Amino acid sequence: MTNDRPEVVVVGAGPNGLAAAVTCARAGLRVQVLEAQPTLGGGARTLDLGLAPGIVHDLCSAVHPMAWASPFFQAFDLGARGVELLTPEVSFAQPLPGGRAGIAYRDLGRTVDALGPDGAAWAALVGRLSEHADAVTAVALGDKRSIPDGLGLAGLPTALRFGLEVLEQGSRAWDRRFTGDVAPALLTGVAAHAIAPLPTTAAAGTALLLASLAHAGAGWPIPRGGSQALTDALLADLRAHGGTVVVDRPVRSYGDLPGAHCYLFDTTPGTVLRVLGDRLPARTRRAFERFRHGNAAAKVDFVLSGPVPWAAPDVALAGTVHVGGTRPEMAAAEAAVAAGRHAERPMMLVSDPSVVDPGRRSGGLRPLWSYAHVPAGSDVDVTEAVTAHIERYAPGFRDVVVASRCIPASQMSHHNENYVGGDISAGAVTLKQMLVRPTLGLDPYATGRDGVYLCSASTPPGPGVHGMAGWLAARRALREVFSIAAAPSLAPGA
Repeated sequence: MTNDRPEVVVVGAGPNGLAAAVTCARAGLRVQVLEAQPTLGGGARTLDLGLAPGIVHDLCSAVHPMAWASPFFQAFDLGARGVELLTPEVSFAQPLPGGRAGIAYRDLGRTVDALGPDGAAWAALVGRLSEHADAVTAVALGDKRSIPDGLGLAGLPTALRFGLEVLEQGSRAWDRRFTGDVAPALLTGVAAHAIAPLPTTAAAGTALLLASLAHAGAGWPIPRGGSQALTDALLADLRAHGGTVVVDRPVRSYGDLPGAHCYLFDTTPGTVLRVLGDRLPARTRRAFERFRHGNAAAKVDFVLSGPVPWAAPDVALAGTVHVGGTRPEMAAAEAAVAAGRHAERPMMLVSDPSVVDPGRRSGGLRPLWSYAHVPAGSDVDVTEAVTAHIERYAPGFRDVVVASRCIPASQMSHHNENYVGGDISAGAVTLKQMLVRPTLGLDPYATGRDGVYLCSASTPPGPGVHGMAGWLAARRALREVFSIAAAPSLAPGA
């Protein structure tokens, strides 16, 4: 074997693939990453889309609560690597009819005060979890098969509370704590990140995890310069430890894989099935064939000549705005999508990164990131629906739009193969699939073939830019393939 032959091949250069590659390279192994796209980062890329000079856009993710909360990124220490996470004064906001809004300030007390009669309910439901965010994160970002690392006995009460509150908010009892419509809408906007019917337990878990992080640590930060900063930090570390990356290198079949001792796929189960085929055990093939993808997002990038003219002033302070209206309106929109229909007023996420990063502006222009929930595989250009829905809460929005570009759901996989039909979660977010994705096996990263692992968002802990699936899968590979029992340090300089 020549010295330049890789020992580990990682397929896919998204955050999970790069986390796996960094982990293996730091263990002293020769690592090669193969990426089908000409640019690196998967769900964490920032590109010039040609819409306006000097304006760059986050192609997929834009706001990153997991960038500080993830145990992987905490160990990796983004700050020490020059990644600056900018924390908005308002983590997220929910515009409502009549010029009102729910505002999730970074400061919990201010949020509670602003919610009036429902402030105490927010403090009890979300605030108590935010005070123990490490325990919540340990539960939510584990492998769903074992006791999470770092939970400990002290974290068990929080874990139990989290579980009970998920059951409550995932059921028709979700309104029992609230008297008004602002707090329920504020929490439902976060639940809708799951792109799932409401209420469901999977969406409730998403809501309580992310809402609790909004009042803890760095809140919902935006990386200075864009999401690419996260990718670039991972790439720099990988290369510093001898890893190599090859772009424009799709893996379509077994013959596309170079020889190696170990393979880690930051892909969907469908890709592994296509590449390995009959080389996988029959039980794995059947499980991967049953894996379900969910409904979709259609992306719209705007260039604006000024800030969004939100009717409720404090919405303009938010790094993330959930545009969907009241809780019943959002539930109706998500029900329409689940039934295969486009909602007249779709559930949307909107982010102006220049709220905290003025460097994203150029020549008086700024980017605006948005997506709308649509049925899987939709080929509809949703630019007008998105524009009209923002205009409902920001009269005059059309007047500040300089340029726009839509990526319909059916085309989302053109820049990220994992987004099948526009499913940006790389698998339906259901209770079953969050607990046992991608299979019922004790090791969710194993494929049944020695030395081959799945490490994408299709595995636990699921969607999000956290690197945990790559980290957990790579640690298994180190033990099982290379007999390296101790996980390597991720600390800068190690």
